[in-house]
Amino acid sequence: MPDTPQADRPAPDIVVVMGVSGSGKTTVGRRLAAATGWAFAEGDDFHPAASVEKMRDGDALTDEDRWPWLERIGAWVSEKESRGESAVVTCSALRRAYRDVLRRDRPHVRFLHVQAPGGVLADRVEQRAGHYMPPSLLSSQLATLEPLAPDEPGATVTAEGSAADVLTRCLLALGLREV
Repeated sequence: MPDTPQADRPAPDIVVVMGVSGSGKTTVGRRLAAATGWAFAEGDDFHPAASVEKMRDGDALTDEDRWPWLERIGAWVSEKESRGESAVVTCSALRRAYRDVLRRDRPHVRFLHVQAPGGVLADRVEQRAGHYMPPSLLSSQLATLEPLAPDEPGATVTAEGSAADVLTRCLLALGLREV
C-alpha cells in the first residue's frame, strides 16, 4: 500500500451523544469535545424550522419529520470522517432505526447514551429557559426510546452526579481515558 498522508493518520472517532430531552446531551457533548479537542455540533441546530415550530407547539415529531434531520446530521458526520477529523454531535437518536441512519456508511460512529431518572429529566426540562422542547413532549420521547442494543457500538452512562463525574464516566466508557 503506498504511503499517503491519510495512511499515517489515526481513524477518526465520531461520538453521537444520545438520549431524551433533559438527559444532559449538550452538556456532556460540549464537555467531551472540550476534553478531547474534537469538533462539536448541536444536533438541534440541524432541525428544519418547521420541525422546531412543531415541537414548540407541543406536537411530537413523526418519523417523516425526523428522516431529513438525521440525514443532515449524517452529512455533517460524513464530512468530518472524510477529513479524518474526530467529532462529537448530539442527537436524541431514540430508535435503533434512527441510529442506523447515522451509522450508514459511517464506520467510525459510536453512541454515548446519557440516561437520567424520570424525575430528574422532568425537572431539567421544566427549568430550561429558551428551549423550544416543551416538557409535555418528554413522555413521548421516553415511550419512543429504544436503548442501545448489545450489537450497537457505544456505551450507556448515567447523568447523575457532578458534571466532572459524568465526564469521567463518559471518557472511561468510551475508552478515551484509562482507569
